[in-house]
Amino acid sequence: MIPRLMSTQHPDNVYIPFFASSPVMGGEDEVTEAFYAFNVLGMGEQMWDFEGKEVDEFVVKKLFERHGHFFRRRRLGREFRLTPRVPNPSVEKAEAKLLLETLETIPRSADYARIFYSEEAAPIFEVILPMATSPVELNRVYELYRRYIAGKQYKRVYDIKLHEWIGEFYPKEISVIPLFETKEAILGAAAVVAEYLKGKEFEYQRVFLARSDPALNYGLISAVLYDKKALFDLQVLEEETGVEVYPIVGVGGAPFRGHFTPENVDAVMDEYPSAQTYTVQSSFKYDWPTKEVMKAVERVKSRRRGRADPVPEEVFSLLKKYEERYSRELKALAPYIREIAKYVPSRRRRKLHIGLFGYSREVNGSALPRAIKFTASLYSIGIPPELLGLSALSERELDEISDHYLGLYRDIEFAFRYFNPSVVEKFPFLGPLPEMAKSYERDEGHGEITSAILSGQPNESLVVEAAGIRGFLG
Repeated sequence: MIPRLMSTQHPDNVYIPFFASSPVMGGEDEVTEAFYAFNVLGMGEQMWDFEGKEVDEFVVKKLFERHGHFFRRRRLGREFRLTPRVPNPSVEKAEAKLLLETLETIPRSADYARIFYSEEAAPIFEVILPMATSPVELNRVYELYRRYIAGKQYKRVYDIKLHEWIGEFYPKEISVIPLFETKEAILGAAAVVAEYLKGKEFEYQRVFLARSDPALNYGLISAVLYDKKALFDLQVLEEETGVEVYPIVGVGGAPFRGHFTPENVDAVMDEYPSAQTYTVQSSFKYDWPTKEVMKAVERVKSRRRGRADPVPEEVFSLLKKYEERYSRELKALAPYIREIAKYVPSRRRRKLHIGLFGYSREVNGSALPRAIKFTASLYSIGIPPELLGLSALSERELDEISDHYLGLYRDIEFAFRYFNPSVVEKFPFLGPLPEMAKSYERDEGHGEITSAILSGQPNESLVVEAAGIRGFLG
């Protein structure tokens, strides 16, 4: 059973979960969170993020020890999945050896499961490889586990083979889920996956398309259209190869990052009907009443996967001027984003990231924050990032795009609710936006807070108060 929802550990929530021991969630809290996602909310999968986070590598053992009655009835690895996100050594050199350590936990977790279930069982059998760009990277991880993690059991240690001494390594192989994050990688996803599948007898292949970092890199509209093009190409690949392809779309709470909230799940499923799995981030889980969250989860789980529609090439021709305008506005705002980001609270213990724009990127000689703090910072000064680059497009062009980006006007309307027209005094290059904003209702309370932050009074309490009004941090 391929999960419809993947619970993540991304800290985009305003409120601290009831089970957290402190405002910054650590390893023990996240073990509890995984069980909460499975047992209370009904999520089918928990992403376990070794890439850039200090998570508990004994999570399987602790879940069995603390919640044994639950997992005897509902098997981990069958009814529920725990899927590690591992570092990509091609990009994250400082974390490269953590890939080895993470892969080593897979057969150890299988040992715990074998003892717990009294039979061979693999609670973990897939990993997510971020920042994937080529089939070579995927094959390296696949072969690394097959030959050097599970395969080493047949090597002799002094007078005995390794598996005879410390037990067999199981599973014998794992699946690698590529996470495509750049424009080039997303548009080339089907070709990369096609090459990776050669010579393998997989029943299915999961593919992860990012939504937050592409929006940060290229703007909201481009991020949506690139993902939709990739989803159609993956559908064609499935038909050509006969291997079922199950896409994952990495959506978050703000429209800029996917607009996946309990009240908007149906619209997101309409936008990406061929996606099998949608990521459920912290804001979805903790910033809404639990009953609403559970109802939304059930709506997603009860809906069958649909088919992707093609996006005409002429629509993509509109993106060049949009991305150029987005990039110019972003460069001008970068110093203010960095300044406000200092007041956006962290909710998870994270390691330093290096690499892509979504992790660290030079703009005017300085790095921008990650997507969550980036989004929170812009909302906090009354400039929702959904609006950047928008003035480059005419009404006719927006209408043309809306035929394929179905939620375009809904997302724009949401963003203008939190736009502060007074920003033009400080940022005159945003001049066209106040006129556009006249067609939309504004949240005056949010506007008062952003005015205070703009006037040189930023602090964490104001940032959090504004986030509480709109229903998410970033």
